[in-house]
Amino acid sequence: MGFKGKLVASMEIKCGGHLFHDLYQINAHHVSNISPDKVHHFNIHEGDQDLKVGSIIGWKYNHDGKVKVTKQLIEAIDDEKKSITWKVLEGDTLELYNSFSITASFEDNWATWTLVYEKKTEDTLEPITLLSLMIDITRDLESHLHNN
Repeated sequence: MGFKGKLVASMEIKCGGHLFHDLYQINAHHVSNISPDKVHHFNIHEGDQDLKVGSIIGWKYNHDGKVKVTKQLIEAIDDEKKSITWKVLEGDTLELYNSFSITASFEDNWATWTLVYEKKTEDTLEPITLLSLMIDITRDLESHLHNN
């Protein structure tokens, strides 16, 4: 049995949550253009540009000074709560964790990131720097959406 954990961060955002939700669901390929120092590439492995439950996507990103990759399954989309849940299928994250899922919720003027994971060993650090990366990307997206 692994060591389970959950990290949650919420922050107030200056623009409506629907803009973030639409960006991640319909225009996720723009994230790398808006935050190029953090996200280098986005691709769709299965599905089309309008992402749905069951779509498989990939990201190439910078984390802790290294370029990393992840392949994720979209497990859930809630248009009312403006949330999306991704399950990590492959990539650097699974070197340290048996399982890893990410939920982003953008209700009203709040962005909430939730990381649920199972560490492979007790000594594995909590993914606080990955949560920090999500917050930094959210700030980049907020600046872009608020100014347009």
